[in-house]
Amino acid sequence: MTTPPEPDEQATDARQTDTLHVDEVSADISDVYWIDAPVLIIFWILLGIVMLQFVTRYVFNDSVGWTEEIARYLLIFLTFIGSVTCVRQGAHIFLEFFYRYVPLAGIKPLTVLVELINTTFFSAAGYLCVELAIETAHQNMVSINLPKGIIYWTVAVCCFAMALLSVYRVVQRLRTPTERIVDDITKPLVSG
Repeated sequence: MTTPPEPDEQATDARQTDTLHVDEVSADISDVYWIDAPVLIIFWILLGIVMLQFVTRYVFNDSVGWTEEIARYLLIFLTFIGSVTCVRQGAHIFLEFFYRYVPLAGIKPLTVLVELINTTFFSAAGYLCVELAIETAHQNMVSINLPKGIIYWTVAVCCFAMALLSVYRVVQRLRTPTERIVDDITKPLVSG
């Protein structure tokens, strides 16, 4: 008859069998192009402004008034300009679940349909942003004397750029064999 293992031995065995698998994130930046430069520049400017806001508010107890509004607008720019990069890379989130249960012959039409829906959405959003930009052209930002329409024009340009990139992806999907589309969909985003 064997004796039961000690509690420390049980914990060690549990750690050995239930180890957490952590994927390494590579520092490969080969997919960064000139079109991604504005995102990186805006990110670093935003970081500087937020740091300035933090230091002036909590260290000197006298915050610089324009930093909060400009940080908010830069965050909007970062979001939409970054979305252009995500559309270019095909990195927006999607429900991979459906692709697992669609027959192989239906995957290519489904991906084309999804890209067409994306194109329609981005085009409609761009159109609405143009309308907002025209409506707010006479309004200025609160803390600095610039028209508020700049924000909406930037978002509109980003939406139309995403629509054009989605059209490009539709053409790519139509030219790509179904097996390669399946490989692209099922490949892990983080290599390990």
